Amino acid sequence: MELRGAATLFLAACISCLIFLWKRKQKQQTSKLPPGPTPLPLLGNVLQLSRTHLFKSLVTLGEKYGPVFTVYLGSRRVVVLCGHEAVKQALVDHGEVFGGRGRMPTLDRIFHGYGVIFANGERWKQLRQFSIMTLRNFGMGKRSLEERITEEAQCLVEEIRKTKGSPFDPSHPIGHAIASVLSAITFGQRFDYQDEKFAHIIDAIQDLFLELSTPWTQVGDMFPGIMQFLPGPHNRILKDVKVLHDFVTERVQMNQETLDPSCPRDYIDSFLIKMEEEKQNPQSEFHTKNLVLSAVHLFFGGTEMVSSTLRYGFLLLMKYTEIQGKVQEEIDHVIGKNRSPATEDRSQMPYTHAVIHEIQRFSNIIPLGIPHAVIQDTQFRGYTLPKGTDVFCLLGSALQDPQHFINPEDFDPRNFLDENGSFKKNNAFVAFSSGKRMCLGEGLARMELFLVFTSVLQHFTLKSPINPQEIDLTPKASGFWHVSPRYKLCAHPR
Repeated sequence: MELRGAATLFLAACISCLIFLWKRKQKQQTSKLPPGPTPLPLLGNVLQLSRTHLFKSLVTLGEKYGPVFTVYLGSRRVVVLCGHEAVKQALVDHGEVFGGRGRMPTLDRIFHGYGVIFANGERWKQLRQFSIMTLRNFGMGKRSLEERITEEAQCLVEEIRKTKGSPFDPSHPIGHAIASVLSAITFGQRFDYQDEKFAHIIDAIQDLFLELSTPWTQVGDMFPGIMQFLPGPHNRILKDVKVLHDFVTERVQMNQETLDPSCPRDYIDSFLIKMEEEKQNPQSEFHTKNLVLSAVHLFFGGTEMVSSTLRYGFLLLMKYTEIQGKVQEEIDHVIGKNRSPATEDRSQMPYTHAVIHEIQRFSNIIPLGIPHAVIQDTQFRGYTLPKGTDVFCLLGSALQDPQHFINPEDFDPRNFLDENGSFKKNNAFVAFSSGKRMCLGEGLARMELFLVFTSVLQHFTLKSPINPQEIDLTPKASGFWHVSPRYKLCAHPR
């Protein structure tokens, strides 16, 4: 018994010693880091963070520790920036050093740093420069692309008309319309609404967006070393990404068989031509793996960000019917009922323009932003951020900054209108992020939002099957992304 007691005492002493040494090491490592809650060994700050409302948890910690603070997601150290000023200072004023892509363990084990969104260093520079140039060549911001979007918007109108005012879930038709625009740019082809294969792709995109926002995925990101070997819902992401990967790989093979280097048809053709041009360059990042994953990133990101915003927007207009009425009055006055909307109409439609911005602000689709990382030891607001430190620039905290928006938790288009009713820019509007990692499809997304939004409201009045006051705007999931709630609407012809 005495021997057992001595052994227990010795073991307790060893554990106490280890905890003491771990805390001492932590204190030394974090002495120059921003303040934050004390982490537990291995668990980090998991007890201070909500698995269902991660963004709100981080904002609450920001109120306690200030606009720059440190948290531990498991053993992963993250510096968090809250509010417009801190986010701007990092992404714009110090954009070069904050320009690294931070870790997202769940996706990193799929993409391994390849593709335009998750790349770093020279790989990212080459892929981003090429992607921006190629999107411009295929019409981003030009009349040719506007015509494509307008045609797709009219196809959506006709698809909605088939519902004859009956309740329907708008997720698939909206997703199809936006995916078709991205498909035309990326793959050189649009798909019919009855195409079952393309419908399966849209389902995979929407499922992936949802799974990335679930508590299971957050746990997977906190404890990747363990979770990647365990069964569970977090592994559904692998299945969804495989669907997109196989689809893009098939399109690449089809393009290779019919490629005409003198006449590129789409993003894939342009990448294949670039691969051939640089095949003798050992430093080139233009190879099949980067091609497939960059196309996946553009197609997935471009489709779901815009379609999610539109889904949220139509839900908001069913709840706030007076705002919908004002938008339709402006559409009738500027556009009328006999021609399709055009981007040049936007300058004459300040209220509609303000409503679209407010939808983006309120829906707050990417509240945490995609993680950044500092590429060198960095002095920031009196703190030292070691090279490679992951940084969460809370875009949602800028979009809800009370110093820049009136009643930031309410839906109010006045946030983007001056006293004369003219459209007013707001520097804290960072729905597309800011700085060097800003969304490379911003121009395309703005054009899609305006043309699709106005086309639908030109032809239909959107009504809810339930009392507008009972409409719940709470996201279906709230993790790294906000997923709009599922609902049904009735589109009554005007």
